[in-house]
Amino acid sequence: MKFGFIGAGKVGFSLGKYLADNEMEVVGYYSEFKEDALEASKFTKSSVYKNIEDLVRDSDVLFLTVPDGAIEKVWNQVKKTGISGKVVCHCSGALSSKVFSDISELGGFGYSIHPLFAINDKYNSYKELSQAFFTIEGHEKYLNWFQQFFEGFGNPTARIQSKDKMLYHACAAMTSNLYVGLVAMCEDMLVKCGFSRKNAHQALVPLILGNAENIAAYGPKDALTGPIERNDLSTVLDHLQVLNEEEKKVYKTLSRQVLRVAKEKHANRDYQEIERTIQS
Repeated sequence: MKFGFIGAGKVGFSLGKYLADNEMEVVGYYSEFKEDALEASKFTKSSVYKNIEDLVRDSDVLFLTVPDGAIEKVWNQVKKTGISGKVVCHCSGALSSKVFSDISELGGFGYSIHPLFAINDKYNSYKELSQAFFTIEGHEKYLNWFQQFFEGFGNPTARIQSKDKMLYHACAAMTSNLYVGLVAMCEDMLVKCGFSRKNAHQALVPLILGNAENIAAYGPKDALTGPIERNDLSTVLDHLQVLNEEEKKVYKTLSRQVLRVAKEKHANRDYQEIERTIQS
């Protein structure tokens, strides 16, 4: 299979390099930003394409690695080129393959291929893609092929239904992006305690990394510690006394989720008082 990319941003860079390093044939890149396509082609030792038609012609599998809002627009250009027998993919976590309207009638096969991974550096993220879990959704014909393809690189995979893509993406955003917001709030709280911004960040890093490692190694239930898990009502009440309204809302919302895990961990423990406190 020969792989082509429309779009040369972080995802296009990273996935193209990952495929090339795994000895797959990346034919090259097309982008409306010519310098980006040139840079990506050098990075992956592939070619720059001046038009979409030539890239589609030379590719068996075409990745549309453009922003979500541009996928449909780019697809409307691609589908005019003659895609019979071609496999067309995007890497959106939120959108399904249904964005490729009329693809079956045109003889092509559409997929959403999403690495559940934060790609934040187009030059280095590919080095860690081997750790990513890939979700695959689309036409039945190549579902098994894509699973075996990525599993051959050592990546775990799962199929997902098109109707579940948005819930799946919300989960990814909460785990990744919204967690950044939580950490930012906690750094602000330390600054209120007199920490410098630098020290606030430095102080939380061991907690963040240690907790992430424990969750990864043992799962949420066995990684859980703290006053909710211990059924320490007094400390929870004291916490609520010193938080502002926004912090209190976040504290209570997340505590309700923690309580659900704590109940699973300690089925015989009576959490009624804490439950009433964080529900109000």
